[in-house]
Amino acid sequence: MIIKSDQDQIQSYLSDAANYRGYCDAVYFPESESEIVEIISEANRLGTPVTIAGNGTGLTGARVPEGGIVLSTEKMNRIIEINLKEKYAIVQPAVLVKEFKQVVENNNLFYPPDPTEQNCFIGANIATNASGAKTFKYGPTRSFVLALNVVLPNGETVKLERGRQKTDNYRLNLITENGNKIVCQIPDYEMPQTKHAAGYFCKKNMDAVDLFIGSEGTLGVISGIKLKLLDKPQHILSSVVFFDVEQNALNFLYNARNLSLAERKKITGKSIDALALEFFDKNALSFLIEDFPRIPTKAEAAVWFEQEYVESNFDFLMNEWTDLIDEFKGDENNSWFASNEKERENFKDFRHAVSWKVSEYIAQKNLLKVGTDTAVPHRYFDEFYHYSKNLVRESTIEFVSYGHFGNSHLHLNMLPKNEVEYKKAKRLYEKILTKAVELKGTISAEHGIGKLKRNYLLKMYGKENIIKMAKLKKCLDPNLILGLGNIIEPSIMKNI
Repeated sequence: MIIKSDQDQIQSYLSDAANYRGYCDAVYFPESESEIVEIISEANRLGTPVTIAGNGTGLTGARVPEGGIVLSTEKMNRIIEINLKEKYAIVQPAVLVKEFKQVVENNNLFYPPDPTEQNCFIGANIATNASGAKTFKYGPTRSFVLALNVVLPNGETVKLERGRQKTDNYRLNLITENGNKIVCQIPDYEMPQTKHAAGYFCKKNMDAVDLFIGSEGTLGVISGIKLKLLDKPQHILSSVVFFDVEQNALNFLYNARNLSLAERKKITGKSIDALALEFFDKNALSFLIEDFPRIPTKAEAAVWFEQEYVESNFDFLMNEWTDLIDEFKGDENNSWFASNEKERENFKDFRHAVSWKVSEYIAQKNLLKVGTDTAVPHRYFDEFYHYSKNLVRESTIEFVSYGHFGNSHLHLNMLPKNEVEYKKAKRLYEKILTKAVELKGTISAEHGIGKLKRNYLLKMYGKENIIKMAKLKKCLDPNLILGLGNIIEPSIMKNI
């Protein structure tokens, strides 16, 4: 096992894509579950804080240490098995999503979760319940986790299989591989009925494996993963449609969403049923036009959609989409339709470019990222979107808004030029999150809470429910060594 303590060698482990920065004494690089057990057992004995590091693509500070040591799983990066017959994969936590998806597709199978940043670790995706564009049809990472091996904060291991270990009402009973029993109370709060990744996933009679998905490295270290795979789609229709009027683009998207949800109830395979429904406002398009000069200069908004199809229904589906584009006055002549896989990949690059250009901008200004990850119920989204956008527009701070609007999930990224504007942006950010909560939504739909959003989580759930989360963590981590500072404010945690 490699251990690095030279500060010059470990700087890349002390920040993330949000430009959040921290410090630690050393970084450990285990190559097996047994070495993870060794690290965690010793840290637990000594009371040494441990922060689990993914590949640095996160946006909440969760992988950034504030003292103690860092445990990087990057050496545990093997795909152990692709089972073609039963359609599952067994992988180690540091397998890159991009590489995994390619291997899976080479075997004529399909792994739908597709976070914007594809150079992330699968283990980190599970730790944050990451999602992406295809969440609109297939759900987040949680939907594809069949089993996990987890090293608990005391150094013991548990093997969790979906459907095998369920809570008894709100009572968690874990039996470790050593035969020891751990009993904890699961919080009984109600989670938002939206795409959601804020705080611990807690439901009555839930699968125990779901507690660790989205727990952001605070309850255990993921050491082994079994994932569900699907058959690879025969074909995928992909298009970026431009609109001269923003509300037309929004209405087009809302109608495509409603048609898709209705089709899933009928399952005829003969109507609009989008994989992804993504939105870009004029500011986002202007932000991208230098890299994508084919963007029409008069466009006020764009919608990227994808849908699976088979040869026999292509013409019918294409007519359905074209009719919808015409109904809402889309610019069909200047819109993009992929005619091959290369063009489709270019459209994905177009979608992903917004995020990395925002991160690049923020890094150049040496500021923290100020971008929403909010989702609200569909019936409130139009109100929420216009409220958020108007609020920031009136402030004169530059911004871009885009996101997974099929899931009523908004990424509004403010682009402050200096510290004064940054502080102003933070105040606006808080107002937007408050509005999302008022509308029964979530402050984090896919990125998690980490260290940057924990005070907002307190506003979302209230202190009583945060204390319930803290008691659950302390039950599993009595010495408070793992991921301290993530999700729960340390002052609350230490007073439990």
